[in-house]
Amino acid sequence: MKQDNFSSYHPIINFVYFVLVIGYSMFIMHPVFLGLSCVGGMAYYIYLKKWKALKTALWMMLPVFLISAAINPLFNHQGVTLIMYLKNGNPLTLESILYGLAAGIMLVSVLNWFSCYQVVMTSDKFIYLFGKAIPAMSLIFSMVLRFVPKFKNQITKVSDAQKCIGRDVTNGNVLIRAKHGMKILSVMTTWALENSVETADSMRSRGYGLRGRNNFSIYRFDTRDRIFFSVLLVFGSVILGGIVTKQVYFLYYPTLVMNENTLWAIMIYIFYGILCFLPIIINLAEDVKWHYLKSKI
Repeated sequence: MKQDNFSSYHPIINFVYFVLVIGYSMFIMHPVFLGLSCVGGMAYYIYLKKWKALKTALWMMLPVFLISAAINPLFNHQGVTLIMYLKNGNPLTLESILYGLAAGIMLVSVLNWFSCYQVVMTSDKFIYLFGKAIPAMSLIFSMVLRFVPKFKNQITKVSDAQKCIGRDVTNGNVLIRAKHGMKILSVMTTWALENSVETADSMRSRGYGLRGRNNFSIYRFDTRDRIFFSVLLVFGSVILGGIVTKQVYFLYYPTLVMNENTLWAIMIYIFYGILCFLPIIINLAEDVKWHYLKSKI
């Protein structure tokens, strides 16, 4: 994974940014917004994960897109532009096809941004933001996020160990494979219970829950964060204002209707595009600066 300069910003900056891009990606079905969000999220995820991002796109995001694009026309028959009639007599319309494609792009965009969120918003950042407001819930949430990859790594170790002695789920007939799978499940259940007891003992020994216990923090809201936070507020307000005042909109049913490309609408597109590509812009600018400084040595 590359060094991500956007992750070095204050946790509130990271959190507000993802709230904006994920919120707009989920609730705005405008084709321009969807395209910018999908490309921006994918570009940032590729920057973070490189080839792993492409692998995730192929085995998870592409099927989600295809399924969503195919299901909507089969069950939603609204729209006035008739293409053909299905075998069951229901109409297939252009509007339902385009809405299905838009819904698929929306789901892929949200998956991209949540994948980036998982990398940037670590458990310590989440606890820092919400530890005082909802301490129990934030702790449980961070422990769940930590437990999932830890459980995955442990089950890989157990499966490899069982495979060395010929007791993996790939050995034997169906009954024997099921028996081996139950054995691995039993081992993992025991490990999870023991790990929970050890975690509780560790937290108790460190004074968790005692009165007067304060929290250590390494995060400081500096000038760079203030500038970036102001940029987020301005961009988010301009985009929201354009949506509320109907400067940008797109209707799929009963017929396709899109806003006029006025100067105000184009400015909103530009603002939203910059917002979606802000992490990439920051990282590329830092990379150029770093290479320039290295060349001066």
